[in-house]
Amino acid sequence: MKVTFAAAQYPISQHQSFDDWEIHTEKWVQDAVRQHAQVLLFPEYASMELVSTFSKEIQADIHQQVLELQKIKDNFCNTFKKLAQKYQVIIVAPSFPVLEKRKVFNRAFVFSPKGLVGFQDKFFMTRFEKEEWGIACANPKVLCLFEAEWGSFGIQICYDVEFAIGSKLLCAAGASLILAPSCTETIRGATRVHIGARARALENQAYTIVSQTVGNAQWSPAVDINYGFSGFYATPDKGMPEEGIISTKTPQEEGWHLETLDFALIEEVRKDGQVFNHRDQLRWQAFFYQETIQILRRIV
Repeated sequence: MKVTFAAAQYPISQHQSFDDWEIHTEKWVQDAVRQHAQVLLFPEYASMELVSTFSKEIQADIHQQVLELQKIKDNFCNTFKKLAQKYQVIIVAPSFPVLEKRKVFNRAFVFSPKGLVGFQDKFFMTRFEKEEWGIACANPKVLCLFEAEWGSFGIQICYDVEFAIGSKLLCAAGASLILAPSCTETIRGATRVHIGARARALENQAYTIVSQTVGNAQWSPAVDINYGFSGFYATPDKGMPEEGIISTKTPQEEGWHLETLDFALIEEVRKDGQVFNHRDQLRWQAFFYQETIQILRRIV
């Protein structure tokens, strides 16, 4: 089955009020829908633009602003719930710092025409998140598999996609697509995420999609500098691009990046590809973990 996805290259913008942000957000959704997108992916921490509606004192305090965001979390979710229902699309909303049991988690909510269908918390924290911002690793560790009529997908937020474990478990459970919403400051950071996404596509014979924040927001100490671009990746196998790169968008350009993906190709590659990365990943999980693997040291 073929499905059209839209990955945002999204600027952190300033807004006068929550209502202004809602209007801005609907315009973005409308733009994607006009281009026939069925699934919309926003990047990590794009929700931090809502901090621009707070006082200057709160904008300057990376800890206090997270507490203030909790007061509008339900309104944030209701906005995307209404948009998903109004436009009959699936929306992976910008990740949002959620306070629960005295800990803050980086959470990506997923909405469909049915409403809020679930969320994914980030497992691995960057140094800034952990050492300066106080964002906690997901607890408990739960991976959410989102099942649509065209197939199943999972979410690996930014740094998470640089590690194999989450994508491997999701694909073992049935995912054929991994979405990677991301927020990075540098070319190096963006590159790490995209390399991770390409590796996950290869290992699991799956599609991966990256959405990243772009541009600068000097008023925000948390997301002041952003470098990014979107990318659609596949396993380099039969019927897929030779290098596994479906397409990327020019870095730092604002807007949507759209591609139509054929999930029948994933099924075919997993069934009769030039190699069986996905199948051998499952074998590795089932057998290699139980085997003793020695490391021999030799002086040369």
